[in-house]
Amino acid sequence: MAPDPSTTTALVTDSTANLPQPLVDFWGVRVVPVTVIVGDRAFEEGVSITSSAIGGALRSGTPVSTSRPSPARFLRTYQEAADQGAENILSIHLSADLSGTYDSALTAAADSPIPVTVVDSLSVSMGLGYGVVSAGRTLAAGSSVKEAADAAVTTCAETRVLFYVDSLEFLRRGGRIGAAQRWIGSALAMKPILHLAKGRVQPLEKVRTAGKAIARLEDLAVESAGDRPCGVAVMHLDAASRAQELAQRLMDRLPEAQVMVGEVGAVIGSHTGPGMLAAIVSPVRAP
Repeated sequence: MAPDPSTTTALVTDSTANLPQPLVDFWGVRVVPVTVIVGDRAFEEGVSITSSAIGGALRSGTPVSTSRPSPARFLRTYQEAADQGAENILSIHLSADLSGTYDSALTAAADSPIPVTVVDSLSVSMGLGYGVVSAGRTLAAGSSVKEAADAAVTTCAETRVLFYVDSLEFLRRGGRIGAAQRWIGSALAMKPILHLAKGRVQPLEKVRTAGKAIARLEDLAVESAGDRPCGVAVMHLDAASRAQELAQRLMDRLPEAQVMVGEVGAVIGSHTGPGMLAAIVSPVRAP
């Protein structure tokens, strides 16, 4: 269902949702960029830096870090929505355990000229993106802001975010490694599969080779999807051929699923490193 152009609720998220531009346009989502710092230069994700640039910087050893959007940046977005006729705002963001972005949105909401409902998705990438789509669909059906917020929370909770990284080092450097810290320094050539649980990066399995790890990622995605129609997002950083191959296998094994391929943004990429591959399985099929 397409959104009603007369809707009075504005939908806001941040750039870590990795929503493809057609979905941003279709649902009228306002996207607040998260800051990426490469060397001594700051960039806005999705605006002034690409994922490929981050992959190159990480491979060359250039220091890369991230910074949450300021409350002022959020407030500017909320003010713009109000100026364009919105009477309410639903602002849905990546896990507060991974970033201070949610806190910045909360701070800005207190000064917004119109009411803002801020939601911690407890997720990231298309795990968050599918929640935003769910909220957009709920609003388009004429439901309340609370019902749309609840739909986003439910969708994010039911969406499984599984991912493989070539190395845990980048997660360790960024402080996002969580309980997988215990795997640092483990046997050489062990390849980690991780997932998000209650908004945190958690270890799932260790496999001996990259090939076996990706095959296991595929099996886990298929198990998560089951027989239901669902959305599956295969996300990557600097691993396009791996992602396309995985997506094709998932399409073959999950004929009822709507499978998309995308590259994670600079923020997620800076913490996972080149070669990252994710399979995100959601009960929501994007239009």
